[in-house]
Amino acid sequence: MAMTQTQLLHELEPVVAGELDRHNAMAKEWFPHEYIPWSEGRDFDGVYGGEAWQDSDSKLPEAARVSLIVNLLTEDNLPSYHHEIATTFGRDGAWGTWVGRWTAEEGRHGVAIRDYLTVTRAVDPVALERARMTHMEAGFATEYGTMLEQLAYVSFQELATRIAHRNTGRASGDEGCERLLARIAADENLHMLFYRNLLKAAFELDPNQTMRAVTDVVKTFQMPGSSIEGFTRKAMIIAHEGIYDLRLHLDDVLMPVLKQWSVFDKTGLDASGEQAREELAEFLAKTETTAARFVERRAERKARAAQR
Repeated sequence: MAMTQTQLLHELEPVVAGELDRHNAMAKEWFPHEYIPWSEGRDFDGVYGGEAWQDSDSKLPEAARVSLIVNLLTEDNLPSYHHEIATTFGRDGAWGTWVGRWTAEEGRHGVAIRDYLTVTRAVDPVALERARMTHMEAGFATEYGTMLEQLAYVSFQELATRIAHRNTGRASGDEGCERLLARIAADENLHMLFYRNLLKAAFELDPNQTMRAVTDVVKTFQMPGSSIEGFTRKAMIIAHEGIYDLRLHLDDVLMPVLKQWSVFDKTGLDASGEQAREELAEFLAKTETTAARFVERRAERKARAAQR
């Protein structure tokens, strides 16, 4: 008989405590203000009578700028994310301690990225603030109804965010930007390890139910920033630059995590677990075909552009 979500929460509590100790031992204290080139800043128009922002102020390539905006707006919805995990995991015991720690660490990411973009005049601050208001007013609500699905989702999502930050930094061509995003990515990697290890423990407790949760999340995965206004166009710009695309999602996010969980080596699954695994394998095969096609077409477009 499948375990209830409440039973799983209780059974995983000792694992959470152990992972929290490991996380705290590995996490490094850092300060957002140390990663901002404050001397580059100058007043904007408004109460201080500075200069209005103009497009020529930004020294970043378009794709990197778009990616930074998407990453920042995604980070801005932290209040909604906190609500989701606090509701799912609870505010007591080791689970509650983790909810607080995770929220505190994530909070500095948005602070640091916004300060960097504002000080370096990399983006239009008026447009950015309007986008923030729109995105945060909409908020974020998970489509996943179980704790296992939530754990599976954040395992993939934290790794995807780490990769997006690192690749955005590299695409920026700016040493300071790359240094900041590498620091943020290090946090995201530790968060991924925490959630990934919890779900690995859940596989031991209830492999069939966990397999179903993983399959359902993989098949429906969307980044939490997908509700950003104009996200489809922004995502295509980011993908065309190779910052984050389906090829990376499959090769660097899905497959490494699934391998860590040994999903295709699990024995002793019942009919429901085997069915879920078969669906997962079929979906991954289709994704491989789509990813390969996208990379091929992108190469063709770049070749045509070079010829012109």
